[in-house]
Amino acid sequence: MRFHSFLSIFVLTAVTATSAVAEGELNLYSSRHYDTDERLYTDFEAQTGITINRIEAKAGALMERMRAEGKNSPADVLLTVDAGNLWRATEAGLFQPVESDILNARIPENLRSPDGSWYAFSQRARMIFYAKDRVENPPQTYEALADPQYEGMVCARSSSNIYMQSLLASIIAHAGTEAATEWTQGFHDNLARKPQGGDTDQLRGLISGECDIALANSYYFARALRKPVKGLSNAIDGIGWVFPNQSDRGAHVNISGGGVAAHAPNRENAIRFLEYLAGDAAQAYFSAGNDEFPVVEGSDISAEAASLGAFEADALNVSELGQHRKEAQMVYDRVGYP
Repeated sequence: MRFHSFLSIFVLTAVTATSAVAEGELNLYSSRHYDTDERLYTDFEAQTGITINRIEAKAGALMERMRAEGKNSPADVLLTVDAGNLWRATEAGLFQPVESDILNARIPENLRSPDGSWYAFSQRARMIFYAKDRVENPPQTYEALADPQYEGMVCARSSSNIYMQSLLASIIAHAGTEAATEWTQGFHDNLARKPQGGDTDQLRGLISGECDIALANSYYFARALRKPVKGLSNAIDGIGWVFPNQSDRGAHVNISGGGVAAHAPNRENAIRFLEYLAGDAAQAYFSAGNDEFPVVEGSDISAEAASLGAFEADALNVSELGQHRKEAQMVYDRVGYP
């Protein structure tokens, strides 16, 4: 596809077994932690009259909760980030397949589970960023990040991070385990510091001079263009960027998506909600609210996300990222990548 430029706090009504089957309700478990998503939920409620009861927590905590609740789980929809987490939920039996002509028509085949268990609704490119004043020839591919010429220059997250696992899973899917292991060793050798922090911290490392090259998702950078981000926005003009692998497979993308819970008491409302997320208004708001890229081609894109430019995305079915996630972690462990 080509683009143009711990449980956490219980939110809203608490979900209970008594309220779960009430008419006109939807029980949403979400690990999306963006305040801007509030608009998505209130618009759906206004359009449909369906009340959303929402619980927010990290993906692992929500999945563990659903496993513990079993057949009595009130969850109707699980929303989370990255194909790796969606794959984990599928392996745990937390989703049920659905058939929806709307979803199948609007969501590209490579951005949904082959059996209809889950669908992507937004995506982010895993980009290479660099300090303009210190890097004359930035790497143009993920493979180049392992080139010895960049020794001691790269900042990245730890191997336990799902984004890093999915990136390596994509390399395994395209090139095989042996090549992926060689790449991981070279990438590890090029680190400027021990992996630490989130994506914004990698970008801040470029500003502080701790590193010269960094890996981060596109929307973290776009967000700092749109509003002040401490330690980043004030010097963001000094950062350049690359959409990797534009001459071959395209840039790796990870996703945000969801599916209908295995024991959803409000199944029809759950399907209706997923179809709403694939609609024009919601697709535009994923970008306007959080600078993500829509999954439905032709949808509106925020000015900040669009300013990053046009790029070719990897057409690999994102379900493969989940399939190779455990293997990716084993490769990281094998070379001693923290």
